[in-house]
Amino acid sequence: MDFKNLKWIRAPKEYTIKDGVIEIVTKPHTDLWQRTYYHFQNDNAPVLQMESEEKYFSFVVKTEFTDSHQRFDQCGIVMYLDSENWLKASVEYENDEFQHLGSVVTNHGYSDWATTEIPASVKNMWYRFSRRNDDYCIECAQDGIRFRQMRICHMNEGSSKIRFGVYACSPEESSFKAVFTHMQLTECMWKAHDGQQPD
Repeated sequence: MDFKNLKWIRAPKEYTIKDGVIEIVTKPHTDLWQRTYYHFQNDNAPVLQMESEEKYFSFVVKTEFTDSHQRFDQCGIVMYLDSENWLKASVEYENDEFQHLGSVVTNHGYSDWATTEIPASVKNMWYRFSRRNDDYCIECAQDGIRFRQMRICHMNEGSSKIRFGVYACSPEESSFKAVFTHMQLTECMWKAHDGQQPD
């Protein structure tokens, strides 16, 4: 991957990009969320992305968040098209017992949140983000080898050129350092469906 192709949306005050490692220090009260359920909208998290018109590919990255400590501290992958059309996947700190491994899909200004609880002792996670036309698959792995499906979704505005990459934020009064390594682009690892035929 050529890191020169990465561009910021809302660059953080503190960050470094060197030797294939990206470090982001989050600021308090930063987040990505739109409308649904919580009755607020936040659109101020730093996002570092590249552009692509390629219709079939996978993007892999390892995230490390040893320093996360406050509720909702998070870092992960993102496809941010605009404020009302994006998706993200991350581990969000909850307390000293558990945290949420989950994903958010936002289409036309409404977010959802799909999660599962994992131990608070987990401090790194690999993600694989794959595209097949305007459908997308998010997978995760703790070892970078055995990826497991988190989410398959359709993006209403994701049929042509897209932007994707990494993000980190701290929705509450917090700050932590998120570290991203092992970023790579590969052929699409999300294979064509080979099961039940459509009606």
